[in-house]
Amino acid sequence: MRYRCRDLPIPVIFFTILLNALGFGILIPIIPLLLADPKSQYYMLPQSFSLPQGYIIFGFLVAIYPLMQFVATPILGQLSDKFGRKKILGISLAGTVISYALFAVGILTKNIPLLFISRAFDGITGGNISVAQAVVADVTTAKNRAKNFGLVGAAFGVGFIFGPFLGGILSESKLVSWFNAATPFWFAALLALVNVILIFSCLAETFKLKKDKIIVWSQSFKNILRAFKVRELRVLFTTVFLFQSGFTFFTTFFSVYLITKFGFNQGNTGNFFAYMGIWLVFTQGFLTRIISNKFSEKAVLKITLISTGVMMLAFLLPNAWWGLLIVTPFFAFANGLSQANITGLISNSVGPEIQGEILGINASVAAMAQAIPAMLSGFIAASLTPASPSIVAAGVIIIGGIIFIISYRKPASTK
Repeated sequence: MRYRCRDLPIPVIFFTILLNALGFGILIPIIPLLLADPKSQYYMLPQSFSLPQGYIIFGFLVAIYPLMQFVATPILGQLSDKFGRKKILGISLAGTVISYALFAVGILTKNIPLLFISRAFDGITGGNISVAQAVVADVTTAKNRAKNFGLVGAAFGVGFIFGPFLGGILSESKLVSWFNAATPFWFAALLALVNVILIFSCLAETFKLKKDKIIVWSQSFKNILRAFKVRELRVLFTTVFLFQSGFTFFTTFFSVYLITKFGFNQGNTGNFFAYMGIWLVFTQGFLTRIISNKFSEKAVLKITLISTGVMMLAFLLPNAWWGLLIVTPFFAFANGLSQANITGLISNSVGPEIQGEILGINASVAAMAQAIPAMLSGFIAASLTPASPSIVAAGVIIIGGIIFIISYRKPASTK
């Protein structure tokens, strides 16, 4: 039997998210060098700026993307209901192409405001992950939802294997004379362009359009209010907020921690995150499927949420870099299972007629949880040390896990 790519939406979304994650992963080794490492040849701040001030600017640069995404993602979700998942996904990815190109120009011209404009623009057009998740929800049965969300998570993992690795290599002028800090962003723009082509050529529309749908432009703010008014989902959205907040506290400054404690350069950082990506792929592409066949999402989350926080603290224990390699698999197991199961649990808690709305609310909660901690991380690192945001991260996630264990009850309609 012959298959066309349009007959296989899950693989198409997998490769779409893979290419998107690859482009994002490329950024990880580079951005800290621009604002948080004065020893780097790519450091952009004038001498009049102190290192703590650089940490604060770095935090705001990381935060501007999810902050804009918070506003725009629910609007893109509504537009995908009105005009189709395929069209909105393709257009939003085209915005990503432009934003990466602008970021590369900002690096070459040492224009920090342009870096912020680039990340803000990508945030406005970059709510594509929630639309991609809506495609998965459109074509997936409740029984297979956790498995397929795990597959989506595995795509992120694959991107995090090759993305940071490529970011480190493509910025290393010792390998190729014309490589510099802007090169990875040109490459990311090219990947995003390939992604646009893939969407328009290989993804069939999965949703029956609601052409009479009225767009609510303030939906993101209404989502936050609604997230904590829906009694059946209140605990889940609280857990999502705390988990994503903690994860953002951790990821924002962990690369800076690697620089300050172990003297990592962009190549070392890229290699480490590639190693972490390998374990995330194993967890979400293989382990999640085995676990979901034997245990419910609730049972898994009772263990993995708190374990994620504990593993974040464990990253701060080694005095030699190789100790990080021992902690990483356990962190990936806990984090990967938490990400897949909490999304699957939210999706399975409501009927198919409001999947898009609930996933949109979830995206709003997650975006807000990524924006606020990123800004706060800069101030925390500036006032204390680059390791301090990781300690805060662990505490926030452990609190989220305790709240989930004590308070979550499965909705009666889904029992």
